[in-house]
Amino acid sequence: MRSDTREAILTAARRSAQAHGYGGLNFRDLANEVGIKAASIHYHFPTKAELGAAVARRYWEDTAAELDRLSAEDSDPVRSLRQYPALFRKALENGNRMCLCSFMAAEYDDLPEAVKNEVQTFADVNVAWLSGALSAASGPGSGESEARARAIFAAVAGAQLLARSRADVSLFDALIESYRVAGLLPG
Repeated sequence: MRSDTREAILTAARRSAQAHGYGGLNFRDLANEVGIKAASIHYHFPTKAELGAAVARRYWEDTAAELDRLSAEDSDPVRSLRQYPALFRKALENGNRMCLCSFMAAEYDDLPEAVKNEVQTFADVNVAWLSGALSAASGPGSGESEARARAIFAAVAGAQLLARSRADVSLFDALIESYRVAGLLPG
């Protein structure tokens, strides 16, 4: 039961943080959503910083698993790279939410150190996967894969931000297509 409650808290906190960022994590609201007392959240996560770090850590771990799944499902790195933006699109499809770590990155100056570290890890995981896929797609000798990986990560996260601000998933799709036409993403 204890781990079920912890998981329910993390799930509710993820939804809240994707809609409202770290600042939107409120123990009382989360407790109401989960159907427990606010003190019960403190039992699992004594501070908001610990909850925020746990949610961000789980988010990047889930993302890393999704990236691994993309690579495992298709040995062609170009096809995997084409599918990458869909990971960000899912959040928009789910109530016009944002990538949790992108949202928290916008609040960076106000984040506790532990949360900052998890947000940075999310970016590092994405850039490392993109860089590896780009290197595999272009073959040996390509030295610019990390710079291009950072550009792709920033562009896809930016497309998500713009689409969210308009509550328009088709805008995300149009931006991703423009990145393909421009050669940033594989066509």
